[in-house]
Amino acid sequence: MDWLTAAQQLRQDGLPGVLVTVLEVRGHAPRDPGTKMVVAADGSWGSVGGGNLEESAIRRARAMIADGAAGSETLESKLTARSQNAHGRQCCGGTVRLLLEPLPVWPTVAIFGVGHVGLELARILARLQLRLVLVDSRAEQLDRVRLAEVIDGVAEVSVHHVVLGEQVLERLPAGAQVLIMTHDHAEDLALCDMALRLPALGSIGLIGSSAKWAMFRGRLAELGHSAESIDRIDCPIGLPTVTGKEPAVIAIGVAAALVPLLQPGSVAPDRKARSSNRQT
Repeated sequence: MDWLTAAQQLRQDGLPGVLVTVLEVRGHAPRDPGTKMVVAADGSWGSVGGGNLEESAIRRARAMIADGAAGSETLESKLTARSQNAHGRQCCGGTVRLLLEPLPVWPTVAIFGVGHVGLELARILARLQLRLVLVDSRAEQLDRVRLAEVIDGVAEVSVHHVVLGEQVLERLPAGAQVLIMTHDHAEDLALCDMALRLPALGSIGLIGSSAKWAMFRGRLAELGHSAESIDRIDCPIGLPTVTGKEPAVIAIGVAAALVPLLQPGSVAPDRKARSSNRQT
């Protein structure tokens, strides 16, 4: 695939990469200014000229990925017989300056159940740079007119009408934040069960009251999950200080609790006591 498709694929997979561009050429060089390639931790696409020039760029790009670098860098290579290079000689006779730009990794948030609260939450999250996955077993909830404000936002939105949301859940990238808020407790339970079997996921949130959660804890234990594993699920969800039963208010509280987890290098906080009467 070409470098542009590769960059799009890395974003879809939630993986880091570096865009390498030939910024400037003095004298003779294998590629012209503007030529690009994309480097990931385990692959590269496109070419900025091969040889020492490209090998040096790939190694530096992978070091940037390993270090979690956020800023751009330039890398200059002299392509002459006298130049001392780490990965062989190139005798084109010119000098090439490369620009290495980290490709931002957009976090993924998956909302299972796009009812009243799910829609309000999607409207908020659509304003952020993230991948927003919307899943519902009811086609009418995913009507494009109903979701127009969400689809037209900043976020990259994908919509999935499936009877079994677990099919989407198991394809989410590592670190994806999951919010389970369907119209059916049976669907919620099946999604919670599958989510606990996917250790690479990020946070798992379940909408509901303390009474609902007590019932779910027992059912999940019957399905073979340990208490430690079950504690990965946060229920009720949202900030306990944001009270109210209106869908928009609940969505604001959930979004406020979620946003810190979307920052690079974030770690899920310890579970805190939640309000027990505002979610159903």
